[in-house]
Parts: sequence; structure tokens; C-alpha cells
Amino acid sequence: MQVWPGEAYPLGATYDGAGTNFAVFSEAADRIELCLLHDDGSETTVELRETDACVRHAYLPGVMPGQRYGFRVHGPYAPERGLRCNSAKLLLDPYARAVSGAVKWGEEVYGYPFGTPDKRNDLDSAPHTMASVVTNPYFDWGDDRRPRTEYHRTVIYEAHVKGLTMRHPALPEELRGTYAALAHPAIIEHLTELGITALELMPVHQFVHDHRLVNMGLGNYWGYNTIGFFAPHNAYASWGERGQQVLEFKSAVRALHEAGIEVILDVVYNHTAEGNHLGPTLSFRGLDNPSYYRLADDPRYYTDTTGTGNSLLMRSPQVLQLIMDSLRYWVSEMHVDGFRFDLAATLARQFHEVDRLSSFFDLVQQDPVVSQVKLIAEPWDVGEGGYQVGNFPPLWTEWNGKYRDTVRDLWRGEPRTLAEFASRLTGSSDLYQDDGRRPLASINFVTCHDGFTLHDLVSYNTKHNQANGEDNRDGESYNRSWNCGVEGESDDPAVLELRARQMRNFIATLMLSQGVPMLSHGDEFARTQHGNNNAYCQDGELSWVEWPQGGGELLEFTRAMVWLRRDHPVFRRRRFFHGRLAQGPQDELSDITWFTPQGVEMTQRDWTSAQAGALTVFLNGNAISEPGPHGERITDDSFLLLFNATPKSLEFTVPVDHGRQWQVVADTALPEGVTPGTGAKVAAGDRLTLLDRSLMVLQRPV
Repeated sequence: MQVWPGEAYPLGATYDGAGTNFAVFSEAADRIELCLLHDDGSETTVELRETDACVRHAYLPGVMPGQRYGFRVHGPYAPERGLRCNSAKLLLDPYARAVSGAVKWGEEVYGYPFGTPDKRNDLDSAPHTMASVVTNPYFDWGDDRRPRTEYHRTVIYEAHVKGLTMRHPALPEELRGTYAALAHPAIIEHLTELGITALELMPVHQFVHDHRLVNMGLGNYWGYNTIGFFAPHNAYASWGERGQQVLEFKSAVRALHEAGIEVILDVVYNHTAEGNHLGPTLSFRGLDNPSYYRLADDPRYYTDTTGTGNSLLMRSPQVLQLIMDSLRYWVSEMHVDGFRFDLAATLARQFHEVDRLSSFFDLVQQDPVVSQVKLIAEPWDVGEGGYQVGNFPPLWTEWNGKYRDTVRDLWRGEPRTLAEFASRLTGSSDLYQDDGRRPLASINFVTCHDGFTLHDLVSYNTKHNQANGEDNRDGESYNRSWNCGVEGESDDPAVLELRARQMRNFIATLMLSQGVPMLSHGDEFARTQHGNNNAYCQDGELSWVEWPQGGGELLEFTRAMVWLRRDHPVFRRRRFFHGRLAQGPQDELSDITWFTPQGVEMTQRDWTSAQAGALTVFLNGNAISEPGPHGERITDDSFLLLFNATPKSLEFTVPVDHGRQWQVVADTALPEGVTPGTGAKVAAGDRLTLLDRSLMVLQRPV
């Protein structure tokens, strides 16, 4: 076999049409062998003799896409110094564009013999571990164009590739649970009819099923256990894992873009699947443990701010380069439109505490590719000072956990919630305005993959996670949920009606709030996980979306509320409300006004009353302060939002001097929730009775 010197950049395996360049970083290694893997189990070994700045490299003419490979690193195995090189372990390329196979758990994939973690284990891991794959970078994108949907027009749908598609009756069996299923017309039609503009996929980077879970007959269903930051997870491919998964993912992105739907990836750059000091040696640990991981004062162990056993070292140039190269790759080569960063506070831990000025944020800010896509932070981790909602830099948006908590508290009847609810409804200016951010920095959600589904939020007071095999100890114990009087399933018509009304309340509140709304897949069908609020290991019918025949009333209501929002810019303002009179002669009313149910303006006493749980909000469509794309003035209909989160029916008075004639366009007290075009007409001063725990939307044409 011919071996040419090759180049130190780009890292990974780069096919150019005639051969492949291999390049891998390791400061800890004495020498590195590239192993070309053959189908009969044999290897062809090539030592990477050329070294530039700790990058070993070689070019192999004739090595084509589909070739499986790995690395063997020769160097010190000295855990007391943080060094864990072990040539008996076949290592994944950190820059592999595709991965073949899965881990077959046993002592072979660990760097130490079980029971003696400081000793070296010389069992060969090659037959038991995954392999990197050379991929073909060429793909016919045709006239693919990114939708580039502005945040104020964005509606996000969080979904799991497998969970969304496994039970859809219109999908062929062989496509279910795959990237190809996302591109199927039945899935795309559902998303477009629902009004979704962005599909946020739970992790699709190559991940590993934990040894512990596999022994229990479970798996890492959610996928927050990454081992390959460039590789689409091979188990989601319908027709091969020798690079076909890359082509299939690209095809899905292209189809979604054709429908005007953006693709956002949930990415896990805070830790890897190698776990703590007792974890397996699969890639980074064996290549250069101290360069990739944050080690403790005793370098045998790891500093863990993620709850997973390890944390990547965010002050390491190699880690920062890896993350930025990965992000650019997914934007430039895979055409994705943005990222949601899991436990993003960890990425800001350059030393110990969370630092807004960390190198990672600097790199993202100045990067001409990554800075131009949607960047969404999960603004917390499990380390000290890790809850950072409202504290990310201006370029970023955030999952607004305070929005979730406050909206849940309001509708379950928690006292002294009304004032904070007003802030969350109007874009959380208390969190985002002081650093120049807008309401669109707030990604609003009531439910997501982590926690109760919408159905379970109104059906369970406590978690029921026994199926996870941890004696119900896992998962959040404080869910801000309310079961409407009966724990779990019920056939009581009154309970079922109240639960349906509460689900409509949550959906309506989400779509009427300033900021960017995010729905969790299946909530539009009232999907249940039977009280399991931590279904991370449940790859089965408990977690998969059950697609009902016809969709049902909740689906129709959700569609109507999404489209009400999309049709009316007053619900998706790009600037915060001023709370004062509009400028100019066109209107003498404030852009927003708050009323008691009696139709009089709220006072400080009204806001602070412990039992306050009802109010009316006037949104002035004639006082939108931001201009249109061509500098034109934006006008819209005006709306009254009537909220009754109390446990009894209340009489509301339609405020005077804010419009003579109104029409009811939404009423969550009704089973169908919406009365498009047929809602009752009401006049200023009229009295309306709102059922307990319900809301109503009145519209006044411009």
C-alpha cells in the first residue's frame, strides 16, 4: 500500500476523489497507527509518521468511501497523571463523518481490568467497538435554499427522529424511525398544516447506549450520550451505515427545506459517552485524555458539571476547535439551520464558574458561518451556579425555564403568580431587556422531551418512573403539575373535561405569548407517557408518538392557535411593549393595558394579591412600534385576552374606550376551543362569564 505524507488539515478522513487524507491530534501519544478494517475482521496497519503541531497524518491513494478505520495510540498509561493511552483499544476518529456498528459491552472496551481501575487492560477492543467510516463529501443539493425564517415568525417543534415516525400509519415499515421518514410527505404535511417553521431534532450525533442500560434491557433513547460530533447516528439510517446515513440525512434536510421548514439540531458538546474514570475507552480518552477532558485535582478522576461522569475541557484549544469545526460542518456540509445546546452553561465554564466572556462565546460571535444560524441555549447545568436563564450573550436565544414554571404555576392555581405571569406573557423583559436583547431571545415552552408530556402534566401530581429500573428515584420530583383531582387515567367525564380544558389553556397561552413558541412532539395529540417524566431510556411505545385517527379536537385547536399567531404580528412583536401611549395621532391608547375582570385598570394591589388569578390584557394592533422589512408601519387587529385561572367561574366586563365591537375567536371552555368566523359578537361594557380555568380571546378588526 502506498503511503504519502498527506496534510495536517483538515482533521479526520478527507476523500478527494482519488484517495483519503487521515489526520488526528494527540499530544499524549508516542506514536499512532491507522487501522484499515476489513470485513473478515483483519486489519491493515499504517503508522502515521508525519507530525505537525501534534497532528499525525498520512494520505492513502485508493482508499475510498465506505472504508472502515480506527486508530491505535501507543503511549503512557498512567492514570495518576491523567494519561490513558492503550494500543489495545481501537479508537474512533473524533472527526469521523460516519460511524459503523455499535459497542458490544464487555471488559474488552475498557482500558482497565474490572476491579482494578489503575491497571492497564490489554484485551483487544476491535471486535467489540464501533468503527469510523470514510465518507463521500459529494451530494446533489440541487437548488436547496435555507428558509432563513426570522425568529418572530418561527414556531419550533421539538421531535425525536424515531419517536415521531415509528407509529405513523402512512409510513412504510422500512422507513419508520429513520431520517428518510422525516422526509416522507405524511410527516411534512403534518408539520406544514400545523404551522411549524422549524423542526428541532433531539440528538442525531452518533451516540452510545450505556453499558448499564443495555444490561437492564434498555437503551439511551434520547441520545444525550455523544461519541461522534460529525457523524449522523447510524441507527436512524434506513439503508446502510457505511456513509449512507450521511446521504439520507442530507436528503431529509433538503426535503424539509423544500417545505419551508428549518432543521435545528439538539447538540451535546458538554460531555461524551466515555463517562467517568470507570467508563470505556472509545475515542477521546485513549487519544489524549488531559487535552479533551476537565480533570479533577487528582487527575485519575473527572470534574463533572453535567451529571454524566465527565465534562469537556472548554479552555483546551483542541476542544474549542473540535466544537467549532463540528458546528461549521453541520451548517456548511449538512445544511442545518441552527443548534440547541444541551446544558449550555457547561460550555461557558472556561475555568470553574460560568463566564459570559469565555472563549467559546468569543469564537461563536466572530465565526462567519456559525454566528449566522439560530443559536439556542439550554441555559443551565448541574454544577455550582449553573442556572443561567437570562445571562447568555446577545447573539443567543434561550430555553426560558422561568416561562415554563410560571405558566404551569398559573394554571394549577399557585398564589402570587399573576405579576410574573404578565412578564412571561410579554417576552420576559426582566430577563432580556437589560442587555439589549428582544422578546425573541425567549424560547417559550410548557413541555419538552425532559419531563411530563402535556397530557401527563394535567394528569399526574407525581412521577411514575418505575419502568426505568431506578426505583422511581430518577427524574424531577417537583413538576408543577396538577392531576385535576385524580392521579393517572380516569373515566370521570368531569375530570376528562377539565384536563382537556387545561391542555387548551397551555397551548393557547403559549401561542399568545411574546417570544418564540416551542411545541413538544405529540402534545398536539395529547400523547401520554403514563406519568414517566424521564423517558430517556424508553425506546418503545411508551415514548413513541401514537398517531390517532383524524387527529382529534386538540390537534385542530393547536393548529388554529398556531395560525392565529402566525396571522397576527401583535402576538409576535420584535420589541418589548412600552406600556405607554402610542406615538402620533393614529391612536390614543397604550400598546398594552392590563385590566381586572371588572374592566378597570390593574393597580399594584391587584397585582400583589395572593389570590389574584384572573385578568384581561389589551393588545393594541395599532401601536406596534417596530417597522416592517421596508420601513413601513405595521398595523394589526387589536385583541383582548381574558384569563381566568381561578377554580370558579368569573364574570368579566369588556373594557370601555378600547373598542366598541369585538368577536370571540377562541374560548378554551369549548371542546373545540375555537370558533373561527362564528364567534359571538360582544360590545364594550358587555359582561362575559368565563368558566373556571379557561381563557377567551376577543378580536377587534383594525
